[in-house]
Amino acid sequence: MGLLPQLAYEYNEREVTDVFTGYDHRLRIADGAFYDTKNMSTAHYPLLANRKKRGLVKRLAAPGGLLAKEKLALVDGGTLYYGGEATGVRNLAPGEKQMVSMGAYLCIFPDKVYFNTADPEDHGSLEAGYRSSGAVRYRMCRADGTVYEGVTVSDDAPEEPANAACWLDRGARILYEWSAAGEQWVEIPTVYTRIDFLTNGILPRRFRQYDGVTIEGADVEHCNGSRILYAVGGDESERDYVVVAGLLEESVTQREGSVALSRTVPDMDYVCEARNRLWGCRYGDGINELYCCALGDFRNWEQYMGLSTDSWRASVGSDGPWTGAVNYLGCPMFFKENRVHRVSVSSAGAHQVSETVCRGVQEGCAKSLQVVNETLFYKSRADVCAYQGSFPESVSEALGDVAYSEAAAGSVGDRYCISMRDAAGAWSLFVFDVRRGLWMREDDTHVLQFAALGGELYAMTGDALRALNGSAGEPESYVEWMAESGVLGYQYPDRKYVSRFNLRLWMEEGAELDVFLQYDSGGEWVRQGRIKTKGTRTVTLPVRPRRCDHFRMRLVGKGDVRLYSVARILSIGSDVG
Repeated sequence: MGLLPQLAYEYNEREVTDVFTGYDHRLRIADGAFYDTKNMSTAHYPLLANRKKRGLVKRLAAPGGLLAKEKLALVDGGTLYYGGEATGVRNLAPGEKQMVSMGAYLCIFPDKVYFNTADPEDHGSLEAGYRSSGAVRYRMCRADGTVYEGVTVSDDAPEEPANAACWLDRGARILYEWSAAGEQWVEIPTVYTRIDFLTNGILPRRFRQYDGVTIEGADVEHCNGSRILYAVGGDESERDYVVVAGLLEESVTQREGSVALSRTVPDMDYVCEARNRLWGCRYGDGINELYCCALGDFRNWEQYMGLSTDSWRASVGSDGPWTGAVNYLGCPMFFKENRVHRVSVSSAGAHQVSETVCRGVQEGCAKSLQVVNETLFYKSRADVCAYQGSFPESVSEALGDVAYSEAAAGSVGDRYCISMRDAAGAWSLFVFDVRRGLWMREDDTHVLQFAALGGELYAMTGDALRALNGSAGEPESYVEWMAESGVLGYQYPDRKYVSRFNLRLWMEEGAELDVFLQYDSGGEWVRQGRIKTKGTRTVTLPVRPRRCDHFRMRLVGKGDVRLYSVARILSIGSDVG
């Protein structure tokens, strides 16, 4: 007797998800993770919750730069605003700015201007220049500019000199001063040249003592080239002068041509502050160098006096353009796409550059460099990396295989926020919860620069300045949000259908939640119902039965909602339906 066919029976399975683990854009993801999200947050983990309302702080016309000091510094329309007030720094060139804080000062590149936040009247250019008009006079002097009077210039020492009399040994080119107490000629080790100009009070406003400058056009040859100004003097009643090192046998007056003085700052791709210095890098036109200014003096980048406080520069052998710079744990670090160069700062001025071959910062992603809880995060060409001093590690597996670029990032608390563009040109603002290791995609906001101040993270977009935590500015009316699951039901090879959902949630008054299902990757989202309630409760949502192999769930809401758990009641059938 043959066997008769047997009918397959159905049984019900109850699946409960009560831990929600954020954004995961891979093909197969864990239960509780979401393939796509909009305006969601991990702040209430393990609950599923929407982000806070953002605040609109200010509408912008032509945003250029953003930085947080004691107050917020913002460049808009070529003007620097500090604490919301316009400063005297105006007419900045169009385009994005790098703003670097050093003490009370704020330096803006590539314009090379500074602003003193403690004294708003103190602002100007990092560079300085002057070209003479009229006669220029050169005389031998002391370091403070005091001119030597009555110097005897001869091959032999004068007889019976007075105390403090000076003699220049013409043959040896050495200046001596007579010491009556010691009854001997004492060599003056360094002799200086005073250069007098016809101006009154201009040079002291542009240059300072120990500035490293370049002088051109001087008739006295040793005054030309890279020089240190050992003194700068003059005012409205006295002729201006500068003092440089060099021996001059007799006074010289230059009546033809002009003498030019300039204090310059190198053109730099990226700049950061570390150990009371500004550090920068430059690649192109045969240059592949690192720089730093003199200790505590952001104006001087060519001050070489043989001291530990001198400016510094070094050539680098690795190929390719620089892609970013940051101060990490007190050391300036410079990145290329496949290199990390770390500068070990020496108290003696003998700074050393080390090189690590590894994933560096992707070109165009310099603004992704952020330190969160002593860990440095940045966007490399392949992923988002976490760096703690040795080699970077990827933290962005959950972002899937989407290629991103042009990243800018900010951080506040345990959150690393990064805005970047995919290959199709679409922008996404992601938030990485560093403590929990979870991602969320918020929306398509294109953030140009971030700045954190007082527990708030400010984001500068193309038309506005917004407070992402909502503690400043005009808040949004409500938040529209969405969370889309991965494929559900793969673990059962049989045909199945969903009979109902039980949702344990809290909703504010006026909030709404719609539930959608998509069957067998068909592309159509079928609305199953809307939930409108207030407070905490469990809601049962019946579902019209539809057999399928697998399905996805999408939650779409408006207003504040906290989801504690979702229970799915599945009816499992045979493998043929």
